Amino acid sequence: MSFNINLAGLDALREKLRAYGEAIKDEVAIEGAAGMGLVIYEEARSRAPISVGAHYFHGSQFKKNGTKYLFQPGTLKNAIYRVFSPEKSSDTLKMYRVSWNHTKAPYGAMVEYGTSRAPAKPFMRPSLSRLNDAIASGKTRMAKKLDEIQGRQ
Repeated sequence: MSFNINLAGLDALREKLRAYGEAIKDEVAIEGAAGMGLVIYEEARSRAPISVGAHYFHGSQFKKNGTKYLFQPGTLKNAIYRVFSPEKSSDTLKMYRVSWNHTKAPYGAMVEYGTSRAPAKPFMRPSLSRLNDAIASGKTRMAKKLDEIQGRQ
């Protein structure tokens, strides 16, 4: 009895497995993180308070040379973003940030946590109540991406 081993076929299989592993590492985890981030982002935007009219904030950090800054209704909601965070990510962990742009709405922390003169109107922290939905969305998107990668193989 003799065995013929096709090394060229084994090398091709090895390369295909390597490429499959790389695709999973590079594409599946980030897709899941994006799906999770999207749920939290949408929830935060839905919870962001919108004033009836334009308003000033009077904290000292908003005054330059005595100037007050006027903010239009919806500024805070429109300043909420979701973005991939390469500096917080690695080969095995992918992270999206959901926050508000502090340049566009520098008063966001005062709304979230309140001040000595204004009650808190949290919009970011309560959005984490959707964490189970976010995880489910991430799983769904990862499964879809995995199916897509398998279809390419």
